[in-house]
Amino acid sequence: MAASDVRGWRGTQAPDSPRGREESGRRHGGGNLEGAIGTYKVSEETFESLASLWREAHKTLRWSCLFVLPPWLQAWWTILGSGGNPCLLSVGQGDDLVGIAPLLVDGEQARLMGDRDVCDYLDFIVAPEREEEFFRTLLKHLRGVGVALLDLGPVRVDSSVMTRLVPLAKKLGYEVTAHPEEVSLEMQLPATWDAFLLTLSGKERHEIRRKLRRLGEAGPVRYRLVEGENEIEREMETFLTLFAMNRTDKAVFMTGGMASFFRSLARAMAAEKMVRLFFLELDGIAAATVMCFDYNASVYLYNNAYDDRFRAFSVGLLCKVFSIRDSIERRRKTYDFLKGGEAYKYRLGGTPVPLYRCRVALR
Repeated sequence: MAASDVRGWRGTQAPDSPRGREESGRRHGGGNLEGAIGTYKVSEETFESLASLWREAHKTLRWSCLFVLPPWLQAWWTILGSGGNPCLLSVGQGDDLVGIAPLLVDGEQARLMGDRDVCDYLDFIVAPEREEEFFRTLLKHLRGVGVALLDLGPVRVDSSVMTRLVPLAKKLGYEVTAHPEEVSLEMQLPATWDAFLLTLSGKERHEIRRKLRRLGEAGPVRYRLVEGENEIEREMETFLTLFAMNRTDKAVFMTGGMASFFRSLARAMAAEKMVRLFFLELDGIAAATVMCFDYNASVYLYNNAYDDRFRAFSVGLLCKVFSIRDSIERRRKTYDFLKGGEAYKYRLGGTPVPLYRCRVALR
């Protein structure tokens, strides 16, 4: 992709040697990276130009992390953004885009944009097989503008941070620490619903069938999917109402600002046709809801809630089970339960993926 094709592509070459702190925040010129072929440019992007890069370069970069997609980042920054100044960096070589670093910079520290309350894990966006040159360029650039510490997390054990940045940073002599802090769970989806049930323990399979039967005996059951933009915007109010009715901790979490973020996020992601909002209705009343995102053949269980009056019918669990069945029927490959080691995730077949916090000292 030619640099001139993207708004905001304003290259500054990565410095070949560290600069002093007094130059922090300025752009710097410099020679080629040691051992690199050609010239690398580090450019500052806007949210708008980042969205253009996403649409134009989605086939060349590995946009594998849901939580750093441009509509997600912009929704987060607009409503909840704090902890530093946006520093959306792209690294290019000639006409090629090598990678993107969506960062927040606060003084001498930089971290990936987003926060752990609403972004389950984060990562950089890098072209396949070009991770080393991307990270070499990025580290040199950050040192050159006065960044002394990269504090990255949560990141998956299979992220580009853990698989490529950490080994490279150690090789280059930087001080690196990486510790597991949390866990996410996911499962590979089989081809059919019956095959999924067979992956469960006999006890769990029996329990799901018993709960489904008991739910059906309680009254007319309807499982409803909402996916149109206007419908999602309207039904988010039902979702938020159920969220407040669920548990005290969820009601406390859903502040006015958080509710605004959920609305904004749903609107932005629905415009990209990534939102699947499920409702389980009993006797015509919304008893439970699940908010999922559908991206890259994976379904992400982002949040859920239920009316506590229907707790006895296991509506919260069954609404999640219905979303799994929907994912199987649409031939998705992965169902990501996301962050948190709740017991039901293991019972439904989830396998743990460690989430790390990684710190790289650039001095």
